[in-house]
Amino acid sequence: MAEIINLNRARKARTKAEDKTRAAANRAAHGRTKAQKQSADKERERAARQLDGQKLDD
Repeated sequence: MAEIINLNRARKARTKAEDKTRAAANRAAHGRTKAQKQSADKERERAARQLDGQKLDD
């Protein structure tokens, strides 16, 4: 026989887990100093420029 589960508890547990992952992502995105944000932006731009510079012309 299958194990009986409470669907309401399962739904609440799933949403709670989703909320925790969303909160962790928000902490990572918004919990940084201004200097860290600027450094990440500059690194992203540098990587994009380097990638564009390495593309071969057709």
